[in-house]
Amino acid sequence: MDKNAKIYVAGHRGLVGSALMRNLGAKGYGNIITRTHAELDLTDQTAVREFFTLEKPEFVFLAAAKVGGIHANNTYPAEFIQQNLVVQSNVIHESWRNNVQRLMFLGSSCIYPRDCPQPMKEEYLLTGPLEATNRPYALAKIAGIEMCWSYNRQYGTRYLAVMPTNLYGPGDNYHPENSHVIPALIRKFHVAKVNNAPIVSVWGSGAPKREFLYSEDMADACIHLMNLPDEQYIPMLGQDRNDGLPPLMNIGVGNDLTIRELAETVKNVVGFKGEIVFDSTKPDGTMRKLMDVGRLTSMGWQPSVPFTTGMKLAYQDFLAGEHNATH
Repeated sequence: MDKNAKIYVAGHRGLVGSALMRNLGAKGYGNIITRTHAELDLTDQTAVREFFTLEKPEFVFLAAAKVGGIHANNTYPAEFIQQNLVVQSNVIHESWRNNVQRLMFLGSSCIYPRDCPQPMKEEYLLTGPLEATNRPYALAKIAGIEMCWSYNRQYGTRYLAVMPTNLYGPGDNYHPENSHVIPALIRKFHVAKVNNAPIVSVWGSGAPKREFLYSEDMADACIHLMNLPDEQYIPMLGQDRNDGLPPLMNIGVGNDLTIRELAETVKNVVGFKGEIVFDSTKPDGTMRKLMDVGRLTSMGWQPSVPFTTGMKLAYQDFLAGEHNATH
């Protein structure tokens, strides 16, 4: 990507999009196009068409999505599949119509089978049943990967899907019901600390293991991949319909920790002095979801932010926006 290239970041206010914006800015990219949801509804096909025709972006980061944790996925399954399918279809199709040079589609590790061998390799996609609690969201993301692959094969487009592991960092969603595990725990331990509560109850047994990547590292990996020379980038795209590997790249750290270890880390970072109790009547979800990051590492990228450092930064970000988070 040339420093003056027109780059469209879809979903620039979210956890992923805002990290991409900061990273692009820090690297000197000055021609970044954004639209808020109020300015451009990505579910509106006509509006998306007009936007692409007008702006003609050269590179697209498709980070706009409806996201949430187990509770949100269970409560709004229709919205999770419908909105995600429509947004990505509109953006991918208009990128093709307007000759976008490269597009990066951001997904989630929940695309892999529920009982996936660990660590999860890209070729395990569609080799088994999905986790039921977020199947509508996962299927929408899988459709997005398949769409990138199909356009690459039929039209020679250069669309790559990347699957970040669990992310956390500045701009996370701390909503009491609709947040992911790290922001939910940060909020929970902080409120307990402020109220001098004796205990904090954490969902599940504490035994499942999860991998976490700081959002700034994720953005750095995305931009690293988007800037790879053609000889490295094009073989990943599945334009050759015979190799069978989707245009898919895992982004993670390649190691994980238990929810119990996570809760202890959050407790220490927040400074909560009470006790942690695990509520095993609540669901655990998948027992392990570790990414195989061999392909990414072979492309010359490594994460740089240690977990405890990232957690301290995330808590600082929560405190900075706390007047929004506590009401």
